[in-house]
Amino acid sequence: MFEMVAKTLFGIEEVLAEELQSLGAINVRLLNRAIAFSGDRKLLYKANYNLRTALKILVPLSESEISNENELYSFIRTVSWDNYMGVNDTLAVEATLKSDLFTHSQFVAQRIKDAIVDQFRDKYGQRPSVDLDQPSLRINAFLSNKIIKLSLDSSGDPLYRRGYRISQGPAPLNEVLAAGLIKLSGWNGLVPFVDFMCGSGTLPIEAALIAGKIPPGAMGRSYGFQKWKDYDARLFRDVEQENKVTPKNKDARIFATDISSQAVSLAIRHARQAGVADNISFQNCHLKDFVPPSPPGMVVINPPYGERIITSDIDELYALIGNRLKKAYAGFDAWIFSGNAEASKHIGLRPSRKIPLFNGQLECRFYRYSLYEGTKKIHKTIHS
Repeated sequence: MFEMVAKTLFGIEEVLAEELQSLGAINVRLLNRAIAFSGDRKLLYKANYNLRTALKILVPLSESEISNENELYSFIRTVSWDNYMGVNDTLAVEATLKSDLFTHSQFVAQRIKDAIVDQFRDKYGQRPSVDLDQPSLRINAFLSNKIIKLSLDSSGDPLYRRGYRISQGPAPLNEVLAAGLIKLSGWNGLVPFVDFMCGSGTLPIEAALIAGKIPPGAMGRSYGFQKWKDYDARLFRDVEQENKVTPKNKDARIFATDISSQAVSLAIRHARQAGVADNISFQNCHLKDFVPPSPPGMVVINPPYGERIITSDIDELYALIGNRLKKAYAGFDAWIFSGNAEASKHIGLRPSRKIPLFNGQLECRFYRYSLYEGTKKIHKTIHS
């Protein structure tokens, strides 16, 4: 058993904690934008393969208090790096700073790299080289005040890179964030899911993956741990076999529409790449022209904020969304993720919940609107 840290986005820590517990993690503890937990090597592989709301899985290596550049260099050399890589391997160092000791994270990363390669040169007369794209070993350094923590990045590419995105499209939603929004909404696949501003399709695709219990790793991406000295290929094959995709919940009704034909075309291509195109009903139409399924149901949308995607009148757009929800979606729960607090006021509905989140560096809110129809009993089927 050893400790691990799963990095995530602000506001979805509890969702990630639940995911980890379902995989068998123990000693699960909430941190800021991260979850600490314990498990074995198989859990490390399972976490990378299965987690929907984690950005990466780190394995803590060592930590120390430092006061200057020389102490940083000396501390890095106390680690026996040949336990983790050889002279013919490659490395990359990522540093994050919350400290006044240094002004540039790149400088810290460079000094860490220098200390590692100097250790190899002194010991073997040769040194590993740097590969920022596909290194044998990716090292993560986090400096908070005077405490530096070193970890090995087991994920390699961030876990939001599922493998189905062909093109970014304008203002794409991070896949981890999209999965987190769906989990926060409480949607369980038993009622229709509607995104009438689907863009490149991230929300409906993540909904289809969740409903079908398809692990993000099923799309065949590679992981950083597969290049480690202690990589157990047979154990990872066991993880893949245990999570082998079989058709599940094919009856989940997921609807995705957008006013842009180009966006819908791209969304369909992404859904095909993810293997869920047959589970989503796509339509190119204006939001006011889409006829939703019978209630109860769930709406989850990420409308433009007026930042990266400019609309002629953002307030008018949000008012239109509110009017459409009131007229056509009685008996639904509606969740709107937005980074424009002023425009959100024009929806004209009172949110029953506001969850603070971020989209990149932009502070956002995830608003819930309960669109009652007759009796509140209808709502119970959405979250049961």
